[in-house]
Amino acid sequence: MKHQWPDSLLAKAVKIRLIALDVDGIMSDGKLYFSATGDELKAFNILDGLGLKQLMAAGITVAVITGRKSPLTEKRMRDLGIPHLMQGREDKKVALQELVSTMDISPEAIAYMGDDLPDLPALRFAGLGITVPNGYWLVQQHADYCTIARGGEGAVREACDLLLTAHGRLDAALAPYLEPEA
Repeated sequence: MKHQWPDSLLAKAVKIRLIALDVDGIMSDGKLYFSATGDELKAFNILDGLGLKQLMAAGITVAVITGRKSPLTEKRMRDLGIPHLMQGREDKKVALQELVSTMDISPEAIAYMGDDLPDLPALRFAGLGITVPNGYWLVQQHADYCTIARGGEGAVREACDLLLTAHGRLDAALAPYLEPEA
């Protein structure tokens, strides 16, 4: 079902030129999985990946800022073509400010999506703060939007659709999949 967002939310979303995302709890379900040999396992939702590719094709920059360092995260972001990955960054607001200082982007043109307390300063700094229903209550309280989908279950895709809708680009992003059959 296609979402209907309030005009006030779309008014904020239309200004966005960069979305920065947390990983654990946003792009994954927030659980840490380890094999018997100690190898880390992580699941990423394929819906989110296509949504991020559609955003980048529409000219919106994507960045990932995470407190943990993970080769799995590095591989997934490389596979998606995400140009900005900052790992091992506990102070996500500082990381976000460092990133945008090189890009000439004002805070009102930034969306930040996170789910827990380390994300809160970055979420509050950004012009559009997005979280998930399985995120921490205080983060939900400060976010401009809480997705319907849970983290790791298509929440990033929902945020991508929000931004594409606000920019008038969702229909164009979906059109190739709706072409008449030959």
